[in-house]
Amino acid sequence: MKAMVTGGAGFIGSAVIRHWLADQPGHAVLNVDALTYAGNLDSLQAVAKHPGYRFVQANICDGEAMAHCFAVFEPDVVLHLAAESHVDRSIDGPAAFIQTNVVGTYTLLETARAYWTRLPAAQRERFRFLHISTDEVYGSLGPTGAFTEQTPYDPRSPYSASKAASDHLAMAWHHTYGLPTLITNCSNNYGPFHFPEKLIPLVILNALEQKPLPIYGRGDNVRDWLYVDDHARALALVVTRGQPGQTYNVGGNNERTNLQVVHAICDELDRLQPPAHGLRSYRDLITFVPDRPGHDRRYAIDASKLQHELGWRPAETFESGIGKTVRWYLDNAWWWRPIRDRKYAGERLGAGRS
Repeated sequence: MKAMVTGGAGFIGSAVIRHWLADQPGHAVLNVDALTYAGNLDSLQAVAKHPGYRFVQANICDGEAMAHCFAVFEPDVVLHLAAESHVDRSIDGPAAFIQTNVVGTYTLLETARAYWTRLPAAQRERFRFLHISTDEVYGSLGPTGAFTEQTPYDPRSPYSASKAASDHLAMAWHHTYGLPTLITNCSNNYGPFHFPEKLIPLVILNALEQKPLPIYGRGDNVRDWLYVDDHARALALVVTRGQPGQTYNVGGNNERTNLQVVHAICDELDRLQPPAHGLRSYRDLITFVPDRPGHDRRYAIDASKLQHELGWRPAETFESGIGKTVRWYLDNAWWWRPIRDRKYAGERLGAGRS
């Protein structure tokens, strides 16, 4: 089976490609990525020489380039992950999020539809377009309950609003044109090859450099954490066995406050690489900073539909996943050091200042 993966040089996209090529010897992947600041082909070194792997540098907003990718590669399935994905960056510069997440998704859907309508009947029947989205489209939860596939959309940031719009486009192209689209909405991912603007890699790397570990507000915002390889397995299941026109929530069933997450990272680092220069614990680096504008209080995912219909279960607990993640960053400075030196050194984003 041939999969076209947009955003394949990103965090989740690269995990999907690694999983896809390892899962079945005959599988092939076309990685389509614009290589913006968060795209990193080093994340795909393990598969770069795989006979089934191909890469094209292209922007999903470029309809001509997308049409060429479809025509040359002739994918059986599309996994659409290309997106601007950081809430803080969306506060500072929302225009890029509208362009990539909304206009780019529209362009890709239209290109996929043109390709799909020209396929022979048997191939048209097998074709699938999976749009990968986020639980943030649902808004903010109270102290109890969880997001289900029936939860009304209530986005609160430019990022989540742009993803909500792209979700609606993907579903509209199914209902209006018959394009066999599916949607997944996932909880917060973490794991190896995570660009260090996000909480977990930022805290790990700041701690290793004995820099302050910034926590918004009081650190009591809650997220459901999903190990990225578990997510990759879920996406492969949905695109091959899911029902077109359906949405599937993907969550790790690992709710933690931000402060609990940072404590877990500090404790793991204390055990694996005790701090130097008289520091007793990496916890001593924790610094509370003014909260992010519009910061959602709590997210939690009910993934029972995916579990019951397709048999998916997360393999990692938060404790096992965070242990693997911390150890990976300790062992792979070759990957993250150039990013810290040249692209992003851990500065505050999304403060909401004009």
